Amino acid sequence: MTDKIKVGIIGCGGIANGKHLPSLSQIEEVQLVAFCDVIEERAVKAAKKFGAENAKVYKNYKSLLEEDIDVIHVCTPNESHCEITVASLQSGKHVMCEKPMAKTTEEAKQMIEAQKESGKKLTIGYQNRFRKDSLHAYKLAKDNEFGEIYNAKAHAIRRRAVPTWGVFLDEEAQGGGPLIDIGTHALDLTLWLMDNYEPEFVVGKAYHKLSSTKNAANAWGPWDTDKFTVEDSAFGFVTMKNGATIYLESSWALNSLEVGEAQTTLHGTKAGLSLRDKMIVNGEEHGLLYDKEVQMETGGVDFYDEAGDDEALTEAEQWINCIKNDEEPLVKPGQALIVTQILEAIYESSKQNKPVYIN
Repeated sequence: MTDKIKVGIIGCGGIANGKHLPSLSQIEEVQLVAFCDVIEERAVKAAKKFGAENAKVYKNYKSLLEEDIDVIHVCTPNESHCEITVASLQSGKHVMCEKPMAKTTEEAKQMIEAQKESGKKLTIGYQNRFRKDSLHAYKLAKDNEFGEIYNAKAHAIRRRAVPTWGVFLDEEAQGGGPLIDIGTHALDLTLWLMDNYEPEFVVGKAYHKLSSTKNAANAWGPWDTDKFTVEDSAFGFVTMKNGATIYLESSWALNSLEVGEAQTTLHGTKAGLSLRDKMIVNGEEHGLLYDKEVQMETGGVDFYDEAGDDEALTEAEQWINCIKNDEEPLVKPGQALIVTQILEAIYESSKQNKPVYIN
């Protein structure tokens, strides 16, 4: 590998322009050499803004994979994550795939198998692990500050913020709505802090209660009710094999005053954690209760057309360093597989109206 790590971007929409490209462009060792999108104009625009001098533009990702490139970032709709990731790994590239890992558990397993066969690195874009508060909370958990974490809540609630662009509302293309879009971040963060990746069974319910509201109040303007085929909110209860439980709440539209994304609440035998608008550790000491607020600035969790926040840059730097130094990425594909498995089980539980057991 040369001094410069050559990176290709497949999918030049909001998440690429808002997160991946601004972050990668700040890393000296990175050279953005190839851009691909089914809408060629978007690839051209991204290449002009972020690309190296001789960056190439493609409409078909298979043509891009024929080039001498070290790393691929997959920033496409969920339905193509598996196909493009597998093809990229098989062509000898390392892959960063945006969250969620895949639409289904089976697709996620195919991605892991391709990674093992290729010997290349694979990671998933769960950037909220790289926030300052998340990293500090992880250190506390590893130091046993919370004791046994036996119950948790994963929060991903918007009052009225339904994404109206792209294919977000298309169940076939995305595999679901807020659960697979933002619930996935909250669940990943919670599982990681608990260091527990052994789910036993799931009970869940997905709702289509507000999606038919015409001319609705919404952060990005009213949604098209005819195209809104995914759930507007979904909730799940996960029981782990060691008896621990997780409550996951997600919504794009919900009549609730309690909102927040990529947040978690942990209950442990020694202390608890509220990682929401503030980071507060609570517990009992010398016969008295305490609440300790950790003073820490945190960035946002959404990446659309704004410059990448600190956690996005930290994520990109860690990923590139893993490739340079042959190290494991912080977000391991096996962990992301469990997230996908739980999300799929919540959807399936909702359809069957019964618990779904995970082997």
